[in-house]
Amino acid sequence: MNPNKNIIRGIYAFSAAVYALVIVLHELPGASEIPSFVQFQPLTHAIINGTCFLFLIGALIAIKNKNVQLHKKLNTGAMLLSLVFLLSYVVYHFFAGDTAYLGEYKSIYYFILLTHILLAGLSLPFILLAYYHGFIGNVPKHKKMVRFVYPVWLYVTFTGVIVYWFLAPYYA
Repeated sequence: MNPNKNIIRGIYAFSAAVYALVIVLHELPGASEIPSFVQFQPLTHAIINGTCFLFLIGALIAIKNKNVQLHKKLNTGAMLLSLVFLLSYVVYHFFAGDTAYLGEYKSIYYFILLTHILLAGLSLPFILLAYYHGFIGNVPKHKKMVRFVYPVWLYVTFTGVIVYWFLAPYYA
């Protein structure tokens, strides 16, 4: 079997597993005892998202300046930070459940939250595929995918920080 096909199947399987896990997490009640470190996770998530956003901007600048090595390092950093975010997100929602927004800008908040969630979920396999194609040196395929995936990933990381700002006053 072609190793490319196995990796691509793995990317889709991983994405499906992440979708399923996030759905299950939001259906679980919060834990009866919440470890103290959980209170710092929302801020940590915002910092990770903000750092990812900056890495993605830096990666774009690097490739525009033909600095391929820096471009690769920044994208790899963004991928690793996204993995750390995902793991931390799962731990946080396992213990704390969801946080309700009680502010007065509900329509703006829910628009940002809904687009953030939908685009994060829909873009995950494509972000992974675009990264994979860049990693293996399939630059034409990487470029073709990134044209669409990059702005979405940038939006998701930026709106992750905005969602935190909206919810910050309501974290327990």
